[in-house]
Amino acid sequence: MNGFAWSAFGGNLAAAAGAALAVLLVTFAVGLRTGRHRVVDVAWGTAFAAVALVTYGLSAGHGDAARRLVVTVLTVVWGARLAGHIAWRGRGHGEDPRYARMLAKARGNPALYALRTVYLLQAGLVWLVSLPVQAAQYVSAPLGGEAVVAVLLWTTGFVFETVGDFQLARFKADPRHRGLIMDRGLWSWTRHPNYFGDFLVWWGLFALTCGDWQAAAVACASPLVMSYLLIGGSGKRLLENHLAHRPGYAAYRARTSGFLPLPPRRKGPHR
Repeated sequence: MNGFAWSAFGGNLAAAAGAALAVLLVTFAVGLRTGRHRVVDVAWGTAFAAVALVTYGLSAGHGDAARRLVVTVLTVVWGARLAGHIAWRGRGHGEDPRYARMLAKARGNPALYALRTVYLLQAGLVWLVSLPVQAAQYVSAPLGGEAVVAVLLWTTGFVFETVGDFQLARFKADPRHRGLIMDRGLWSWTRHPNYFGDFLVWWGLFALTCGDWQAAAVACASPLVMSYLLIGGSGKRLLENHLAHRPGYAAYRARTSGFLPLPPRRKGPHR
């Protein structure tokens, strides 16, 4: 078995950075033209798909063909679904309140501030979080037991994300639910089925690097960073702060697991 192709992988890191940056710069131009920077959320999944496809092309002749195909397909399917869902969800809406508040506090040129603090930051995060997608494609070992674990984690996570998003969209589409807290289906087992699904997806993609300890060592920062962002960073924590004062949310929080899916409780302390 050949060793990890460090030289080729190093070139791929630069190409992946370029791909992520290109997607975010194009998105920035769209945001300026439309006056809505919420479009950057669509670019998140799109940029990962671009990195996966660029890496697939560059890794030919270095990594195992089956592993390269699996990690590329899983990443592109995940990224395309997420980008499509966010684009559909945001149709007909104005600027996201988060970005409106941020730009209202900007000093100097708001467009340059948005470029620095939103688009370029997101391009850097895509590059960092995509390390398993890149490293796995340079693993020369044939697929083994780690691939089974990877696909099981990815599939479970993808189902949680897809079903959770569908259930929430259907709930919000009913005018009778206006102002109510979504507490049905997967949302009765965890307050964040989509974030939990994302968590599993990225640990699954990381598992595909475990055919080579060097690739796994390079990529291990990715699922750790993603886990932090989802649980303690810009995901769960910020969303719950936003919902904290909504009527019924305290009771929902008391009976529903904060992240890991668990049977709902009738009474109990906040988790």
